[in-house]
Amino acid sequence: MSGKGLRNSSITVGDFYEGNCQRMNLKLLSANTGFEREIVEAEIHRPGLALAGFLELFTYKRVQVLGNTEMRYLNALHSTQLSKAIENVLKFDLPCIVVTDSNEPPEILLKIANKRKICVFSSDLGTTRITSLLSDYLQTVFAPRTSIHGTLVDVYGIGVLFTGRSGIGKSEVALDLVERGHRLVADDLIVITKKSGDILIGEGQDISEHLLEIRGLGLIDIKRMYGIWAVRVHKRIEVVVDLVAFDPKVDYDRTGLDGQNRDILEVGIPCITLPINPGKNITVIVETIAMNQMLKIQGHNTAHEFNERLIDRMRLKEKAHLTQLKKTDYIDKDTE
Repeated sequence: MSGKGLRNSSITVGDFYEGNCQRMNLKLLSANTGFEREIVEAEIHRPGLALAGFLELFTYKRVQVLGNTEMRYLNALHSTQLSKAIENVLKFDLPCIVVTDSNEPPEILLKIANKRKICVFSSDLGTTRITSLLSDYLQTVFAPRTSIHGTLVDVYGIGVLFTGRSGIGKSEVALDLVERGHRLVADDLIVITKKSGDILIGEGQDISEHLLEIRGLGLIDIKRMYGIWAVRVHKRIEVVVDLVAFDPKVDYDRTGLDGQNRDILEVGIPCITLPINPGKNITVIVETIAMNQMLKIQGHNTAHEFNERLIDRMRLKEKAHLTQLKKTDYIDKDTE
């Protein structure tokens, strides 16, 4: 269940255009070539310094964004300077160029871009908006991913990932939680993506979206059976519940002081090993786990608070005992 997972090493400019044409209002200005070029980095770049002639730190492998600042600089150049500035930048293997704010790029830029087979796109959106959308899209595309066999449920707003051996009852617990008003995210194979800030987002596969597999019954379409309110497309994973068969020889955690973590994509997620035996109400316990996790997020750790109270009580008893000893010592020395 641990590991670094996989990440995309590149995407083509064609895939980028197809996935963002409507969302970013992209319009192709150059010739219909260069779609096979690859984008290999999640970051974007504004080539202001490169256009001015400073090319030592030019990160040309990134998507290049030309905003109002860059376009005003180019428009202020004489024709000879303009040609030199653009040739200096476009001599590199750029993946593509995005011009913002409906700016019209110089004809020489389009001419050289067509010659070099570099796509030039235009958008009526502002530079800040384009930058935000581009960064979000590329960070998602290049984010580390892994897949885990389990079941993911939104319980009181807490993403609970159930793991355990096949047939232990993960799907049955999820079905019971849906019956109690909670929301299914995915069952069987969970695709986990690591977002910025060590956030893990889990979702299911398109082909089995919102389906539960119940042994002896088969597949159940939760969305159709319980309604749209009973499902979610994706959810942040905040706690792992590992279901295991009860073993009387195992010493399970009884206080919660020794909290365990499960590493997923190098992110530590709180993990609770939950033994299953006949008559145990797993659903209610999982709801309690979710609410307890909410308390921890808000800064209240019941186990630690109890431990501190216990230590304080022991200190008070020790202090009272020492006081009593001092009184006894004084009386013992009174020989009158």
